[in-house]
Amino acid sequence: QVQLVESGGGSAQAGGSLKLSCVASGRTDRRYAMGWFRQRSGKEREFVAAIGWRGASTRIGDSVKGRCTISRVTATNTITLHMDFLEPEDTAVYYCAEAFRESPSEGSEAYAIWGQGTQVTVSS
Repeated sequence: QVQLVESGGGSAQAGGSLKLSCVASGRTDRRYAMGWFRQRSGKEREFVAAIGWRGASTRIGDSVKGRCTISRVTATNTITLHMDFLEPEDTAVYYCAEAFRESPSEGSEAYAIWGQGTQVTVSS
């Protein structure tokens, strides 16, 4: 059974940066894309970024494009989301997810396993 554990959430100032990490524990022979989604209060879950299982292909959501990068260390089953120039609108619960395909996807329906989520709060 694979579990996804997010870390790095918390409080940040507008204009600052954040780094979120997600480790997939359990079976290590995973060849699936992974991604980040977020859910702001009262809103639907929104795609943030995703990365293919080799780490060579990525997709970035429109709301964070130009401010966000995603990376992957396959040896440790870890993905990292780095976001700069934070805005109060980035306040949300951020979820890590593992897809059931190798290439990254922006659709939540492509993801089979989800983490518990980590809260990020950006103050102005």
